[in-house]
Amino acid sequence: MPHDSADPPKEPAAEKRRRRAETDLPDELAAPDVDPATSTGEDEDEARLPELPEEIADTVAEGPLAAGHDAIERAVRLAPTSPGVYRMLNAANDVLYVGKAKNVKKRLTSYARPNAPHPARILRMIAATVSVEIISTTTETEALLLEANLIKQLRPRFNVQLRDDKSFPYILMTGDHWAPQILKHRGAQTRPGRYFGPFASAGAVGRTITALQRAFLIRSCTDGFFESRTRPCLLYQIRRCAGPCTGEIDFPGYTELVREATDFLSGKSQGVKQLLASEMEKASSEMEFETAAVYRDRLAALSAIQSQQGINPRTVEEADVFAIHQEGGYSCVEVFFFRTGQNWGNRAYFPRAEKSYTPEEVLSSFLAQFYDDKPPPKCILLSHDIEECELLADALSVKAGRKVEISLPKRGEKKELIAHALTNAREALGRKLADTATQSRLLDALATTLQLPQAPRRIEVYDNSHIQGTNAVGAMIVAGPDGFIKNQYRKFNIRSEGLTPGDDYAMMREVLQRRFKRLLAPPETDARKAKADDESVPQWPDLVIIDGGRGQLGAAREIFESLGLTQVALMAVAKGPERDAGRETLFLPDREAIKLEPRDPVLYFIQRLRDEAHRFVIGSHRKLRKKDIREAGLQEIPGIGPSRKRALLHHFGTLKEIERASIADLGKVPGVSAESARRIFEFFHPQGT
Repeated sequence: MPHDSADPPKEPAAEKRRRRAETDLPDELAAPDVDPATSTGEDEDEARLPELPEEIADTVAEGPLAAGHDAIERAVRLAPTSPGVYRMLNAANDVLYVGKAKNVKKRLTSYARPNAPHPARILRMIAATVSVEIISTTTETEALLLEANLIKQLRPRFNVQLRDDKSFPYILMTGDHWAPQILKHRGAQTRPGRYFGPFASAGAVGRTITALQRAFLIRSCTDGFFESRTRPCLLYQIRRCAGPCTGEIDFPGYTELVREATDFLSGKSQGVKQLLASEMEKASSEMEFETAAVYRDRLAALSAIQSQQGINPRTVEEADVFAIHQEGGYSCVEVFFFRTGQNWGNRAYFPRAEKSYTPEEVLSSFLAQFYDDKPPPKCILLSHDIEECELLADALSVKAGRKVEISLPKRGEKKELIAHALTNAREALGRKLADTATQSRLLDALATTLQLPQAPRRIEVYDNSHIQGTNAVGAMIVAGPDGFIKNQYRKFNIRSEGLTPGDDYAMMREVLQRRFKRLLAPPETDARKAKADDESVPQWPDLVIIDGGRGQLGAAREIFESLGLTQVALMAVAKGPERDAGRETLFLPDREAIKLEPRDPVLYFIQRLRDEAHRFVIGSHRKLRKKDIREAGLQEIPGIGPSRKRALLHHFGTLKEIERASIADLGKVPGVSAESARRIFEFFHPQGT
């Protein structure tokens, strides 16, 4: 039935939502004021959406909010009303956002409302959303833990991301030997013994272990080395070990030293110091001055440990302190670790988050990710009040198997700890901003020196290493506006069969060809690249630097031309005469060589890039060479043929375990005589070290 002209046809619901969404865009997405007199009309869509990624700009111009709302609305129809985790995906099936909710259907419905007052970043996320995936969970606590795990694994663009999630080192007092060993441990805590930590850095652990050896004379050697000793080692001579391997101290005496060290690490430091002080006084009164001097040195070592720790709270036995400071679009979270009443170090984190996130939002997401693979302490102190404090405390309590308390101190010593952490966060962020500004100036100066169209956002530096052609390896390091990007470093084991040993040009060709062929490959054919690369950094370099002269530059240029790469700048850095730093020559295609002044900041910057590449490739080469030596090692030992080699590998499992084994353990392998066991042990420990 035709409509009367006075009664217009009813507008379809989808079209009505689309029109309403387009008229309700926030300032960040709304069309700017355009002067009709000066506008050409050619770039109005791009000008209208300056905040959106280029890959979805066209979609947004056609009404992306409506399309995103429709996609989410389709998911709402099938969404459960129970707790769960949802993932927003774009057209390329990349995860844009991971969220959790007590009622998934209700949460997704809030995204589907066209007139909901969402922040600009949420609207950009909705605009890019094509589908939604949902995982149901039993409880909201389980959803919180799963959400944190998925964010760390998938690194969605619109979530707060903890970029540095390296595991923390611990001190381990072993429990599987009659003479316990003290050592640094990182990773799964599967070996029997007592673990003390976490410590903020490996350096802090190393200093503490060295001081503990001086204070308590606990051995640090491996069990295999311990069993093979016939006389005390150097550590005994310099009074850093009691010498239990050769009976310099009896079992009860060594056990007492271990107990004292354990008590000290467990927080009973005052009692241990008082005991040592009384023993020193007793020895001195009995005219045993050498013994008194030993106790004096042990007390000095304990004092050195505590002086390095700085703040040691009186009322806080076990806690992690978190303070966040925001400035210049960056966030810094400073973490202090207190265990057994001692300060075991602090570390600054700079999570990646959009500027619109509040400190509370960043801190809340950061905490869930931080404890995803770390045991939480009994108490967590925060500088800001987060929204889901009780839920997070419940989730961490479930994870730890005991009660975990999260609090916002208002007074007393805990408040002072928060204030101290805030000061450190503010100073760390200040240094970060200063470093970023300096790096930005250096990149601008580099672009001017090399006549680049703009400052490079990604620089890749290549180098290779070998010894007379053996164990050849190439390496790539990456630098950008924030400095070195170590999670994107790559090494390349040289695989060409017809390669002439020591042919640096051919090695460089292979490395560059493998690197850029992978970049040119379609994304779906290289899943590793999508997982490994950080979305905040471009995948394609703006500048490639080769360690070498004009010959290496020519080899790199051949590869670039064969692959059709014309937009990537190329440069080679040749060492100066007698390899002197400050006299390097820069080679660029179709240009005269450049020699910068020795004190030019750009030259220092290039040297730093080149030296980092050199450090990384040398380390990779040494690891490869050490592995080859180990694998070939058994065949080089006189009297060890294929049969005994198989028996050894079958008994110990890996070559690493064979290397760590004692003579007695090696002698237990079927077919291995006492003499063969001695030969094997001496091969891996040529001088008893």
